[in-house]
This record gives sequence, C-alpha cells and structure tokens, in this order.
Amino acid sequence: MRTNKEAGEIFGPRMTLFADVLGVGVAVAVVSLPLVTLPAALSTACAVLRGVREDRPATAGRFFTALRRRLRPGDLTAGLVALAGMTLVLADLALARAGLPGGPAFALLAAAIGTGAAVVALRACARPESVTDWPVAVRGAARDAVRDPGGSALVVLAVAAAATSAWMLLPLAFLVPGLLALALTAVDVRGKEVAPQEGM
Repeated sequence: MRTNKEAGEIFGPRMTLFADVLGVGVAVAVVSLPLVTLPAALSTACAVLRGVREDRPATAGRFFTALRRRLRPGDLTAGLVALAGMTLVLADLALARAGLPGGPAFALLAAAIGTGAAVVALRACARPESVTDWPVAVRGAARDAVRDPGGSALVVLAVAAAATSAWMLLPLAFLVPGLLALALTAVDVRGKEVAPQEGM
C-alpha cells in the first residue's frame, strides 16, 4: 500500500482510504436493506478493502462491480441462514424474558451461543474463500475463532463500537458497515500474520 503523499494530493493516502471506506459503507448499507443480501455485501466489502494492500482502489464503484459478479444462490442461502439464526436467537431471548423457569440461565446461554455464531459468521465474511465457497469460509472462520481468541475479541469489540456509533447518531448507521468491514478485514489479515509467528 502506498503511504506517501504525491504532488498535487490534498490529503494523504490514509485519508483517501478512510473516505473510500465510508463510501463502501454506504454502498453496503444500501445493498443490505433486504437483509438477505447482508453476508454477500459484507464479504464483498472485505474483498474490496483487502485489495488496498495490492494498491487496488477501494471504491463504491469497485464494490458494486464485484457484487454484480457474485450474487449467486449460495450467497442468498447464506443470507437466509444468517437471518434465521438472528431470528432464532431473538426469539429465544424473548422467551427467556417471559418469566419461564430457568429463564435467566437460558438467556445467558442463548446470548453466548448467539455471540459465538455471530463471531464465526463475521470472520467468515472477511475470509477470501467467502467470495466463492461459503462452507469453506465458515469452517475456516470456526477454526480461526478457536485458534485466535484475541481476534474474536476484536470482532466483538468492533461490532460493539459499530452498534454504539449507530445508536448515538442514527445517520452514522449508513457509514458503520464500511468501518466494520475494515475491522473484519484487519482481523483476518492479522490472524494470517500471527499464525506463522506462533508456529516458529
């Protein structure tokens, strides 16, 4: 990635990347409105942002070009599975709050399972394999979640920061997906760089 400012540039490349991330974030938010397209949109955003390391621009136009090539039945199936999982966890938490015996313990268990599943799903979106093969990406993300608990904690913190930003100022909700995709991509790249060092 280029780090120096060229002649005539008002802002350096890092500021340009930040602006591109916000543009990609708006594009992801718009594409994700049907909810079923969220995994494909987030995965495509991560792939576009990963290209910055090879000096490929991370623009909304490049995002839409990449997304048009990949909205296949597998991507929509991944969206349906994610949507069903979120609905199930929310329904379980609602039942636990209804005063059922053992409700607090069940709510804690459901929240822990939901958090673990969300971490694996988000790490799967950041993996390059998600562009072509979701099952391989999910298996790899599950291994990463176990082998790299620090990265999984970073994913949870990134989601918490994104949710807090959107909650504090609602218009930021349309920018948050790009920042979340950048965080997921950074965690995935970090995991691949940490693994060889641990093997030494």
